[in-house]
Amino acid sequence: MELSLRARVRAGDPAAYGELFDEHAAVVHRYAVRATGDWAAAEDVVSLTFLEAWRLREKVEPDGESLRPWLLGIATNVMRNTARAARRHRDALSRLPPKEAIPDFADELVGRMADSERLAAAHRALGRLRRAEREVFVLCVWQGLDYAAAAEALGVRIGTVRSRLSRARARLRKLTEAELEHPRGEPEPPAGNGQVRGSRTAAARPRQERTR
Repeated sequence: MELSLRARVRAGDPAAYGELFDEHAAVVHRYAVRATGDWAAAEDVVSLTFLEAWRLREKVEPDGESLRPWLLGIATNVMRNTARAARRHRDALSRLPPKEAIPDFADELVGRMADSERLAAAHRALGRLRRAEREVFVLCVWQGLDYAAAAEALGVRIGTVRSRLSRARARLRKLTEAELEHPRGEPEPPAGNGQVRGSRTAAARPRQERTR
C-alpha cells in the first residue's frame, strides 16, 4: 500500500519533504509577507519554518489531510520567536551610542504589491491588534484557512478562533481607515476652529499698547 505524504514525511523521506516544500513554500511565504510586511524577513521565515518542520517531522500525525495548517502553525511560532529576538536586539541597540542614520531602501520592495498604500495601512493597523487576534486574522482571511484548520495551526479551540476573528475584523476595519486618513508620521489637523491659542486679553489689545 502506498504511504501518504504525511506518513512519508514522518518517516523522514527526503523526497516527501521535497514534495512538501514544493507544495507549500509559496503559501508559507505569502503568510509571512502579510504578517511581517517585509519580503526579506518572509524569506527567512520560510527557511526557518521548513528547517523546523524537518526537525519536528516525527510529531506529524500519520493520518489526516493537508499539512498546510501544521506548517502555518510552525511559521506562526517562528515569527513569534523572531519578533522576540528582534525586540531584544532593538533594546540592546537602544543602549548603544547613536550612530549616523543610513538610508533604508527596503520600503521600495513594497511597490511590488498591489495597492501598496492600503496594504501598508492595513499592516500598520494589524500591528495594533492583539497578537492572538492578528494571528487568527492572517490565517483565516489572508491565508484562507477555515476555522478548524486555523484552530489546528494555533492550538486553540474552534470557538476561540471564531470569537478572535470577529473582534479582529471589527477593530481592523476601524484602524485601517484611521491609518489611511492620518498615516503615521503625518500630523493630524489642529483641534479647534483655527484661532491662535493665547491670551484673549493680549489679542484684544491695540497694537501700539502691545509693543510698548
